[in-house]
Amino acid sequence: MDSSIIIMMITASTLLGAFGLWALLWGVKTGQFDDKKKYMDGALLDSEEALHDAIRMENRKKEILEKREKKKADDGYHPSN
Repeated sequence: MDSSIIIMMITASTLLGAFGLWALLWGVKTGQFDDKKKYMDGALLDSEEALHDAIRMENRKKEILEKREKKKADDGYHPSN
């Protein structure tokens, strides 16, 4: 390949990368990624039954993890340090 093509490709990719970085930083600075109403909408739009289901799922997950840890302890599982 001709060196001028490589220089042009490196220049173009550097400019596109710099523009992408600038756009990301601008978005963060101006609050484009902030969802200030997320939790309020979730509380207003979720039904009470959906919230209870979420709590049950979290409790079930804790129970499964506790059983798994207990089984490892009972089986004599000892990871080497």
